[in-house]
Amino acid sequence: MAEYPLIELYIDGQWKRASGQPIINPADESVLGTVPTATKADLDDALAAAEKGFAIWRSTAPAKRAQIILKAAALIRERVDVMAAAMTLEQGKPIEQAKLEILRGCDIIEWDATEGLRLYGRVIPSEPGMRHTVLRQPIGPVAAFSPWNFPMSSPARKVAGALSAGCSIILKASEETPAGAFQLVRAFHDAGLPAGVLNLVFGNPAEISEYLIPQSRIRLVTFTGSIPVGKHLAEMAGRYMKPAIMELGGHAPVIVCDDVDPVATGAASAIGKSRNAGQVCVAPTRFFVQESIYEQFAQSFAERASQLKVGNGLDPSTQLGPLANSRRIDAMETLVADAKAKGARVLAGGQRIGNRGYFFPLTVLADLPDDARAMNEEPFGPLALVNPVKTLDEAIEKANALPFGLAAYAFTKSASNAERLAESVEVGNLSINHFVASVAETPFGGVKDSG
Repeated sequence: MAEYPLIELYIDGQWKRASGQPIINPADESVLGTVPTATKADLDDALAAAEKGFAIWRSTAPAKRAQIILKAAALIRERVDVMAAAMTLEQGKPIEQAKLEILRGCDIIEWDATEGLRLYGRVIPSEPGMRHTVLRQPIGPVAAFSPWNFPMSSPARKVAGALSAGCSIILKASEETPAGAFQLVRAFHDAGLPAGVLNLVFGNPAEISEYLIPQSRIRLVTFTGSIPVGKHLAEMAGRYMKPAIMELGGHAPVIVCDDVDPVATGAASAIGKSRNAGQVCVAPTRFFVQESIYEQFAQSFAERASQLKVGNGLDPSTQLGPLANSRRIDAMETLVADAKAKGARVLAGGQRIGNRGYFFPLTVLADLPDDARAMNEEPFGPLALVNPVKTLDEAIEKANALPFGLAAYAFTKSASNAERLAESVEVGNLSINHFVASVAETPFGGVKDSG
């Protein structure tokens, strides 16, 4: 049986135990351990540590910073099996997906570490006797808030970016899935990161954000999570003149043109949608398929979805683990019931599996009206919505109809279609003929309400 670590706070280079709330295993609803709750005194200590750590870290040579960051990534790669088991216990995703998340997090850490060596300034041409020099300097201590769906790679993106730029950081990670961030921070500690540069706290998200963001020591805020919370934090940051980086929700459209193989594309779509049980901000969700291949695509999608093995993520044969918490089960049941009441067809799934553990199958709904809740609210779960369209123009119009704009996907063999899609679909990241929304070396962000 995989072991779950003892979760602790990390402040000024020291680990600290504290009372808190239970951590629930979504596969069987057992208690894995306790996540500690930071007090205001802990937050004050973290602020003082981050200020002290920033003074040290900003004066550390970029090459030395990169050396420590890369060592942390190497330690994580060595520990991937242990880290993945803990992540599966707390979040539910299949063990192989957990390993891939951790290795992807390492890719991000390593790319950021080396990019930190290339934070070049510039000299602007001017009149004789005058020189204009632009220097790029670290902004200061960062307050970072990471979500429960990617317990390691989301914190890794925030930590690596801040540290590579020469900033210190206070990371407020998820209380529901704390082991990923805890083990990430432990790797940096073991790599020799100076005390105070990286601090880890847990607790009530609203209370911590409302305490940290107004503090003068905090110079930048970064958050990954829902749009309503992101807007609230961005408003708070603006009130105190803090720059904010917001990576918020999505409702990714998938445009399937009639020049592709509908059977192969439908099967690939089921695999793409099943990743992390659909609990992904860039999850492919709204499928707009040209009419001539619509039924073939939908049936292939449903057949492959029905074949996925649902079970405990620690079982190597599991392809779809439990949802991370009971809230997601409630959301899936509500959205499916609403869609059915409005005339949608259920091609696969549609009902919770069992009554212990948060298991819900990959559910494929077809022919949804535009006013179905699932068509307008981010499902954030294993729910795929498949609708026919007559033309590419109609597909693009429907893809752009919502206030979301994080990621989108398209399948076509036509270069002209691909060019049209790239110019017209309103998202931060568009993937054509695959379901990878971002890699370490590419920008990642959204437009409209997605951040």
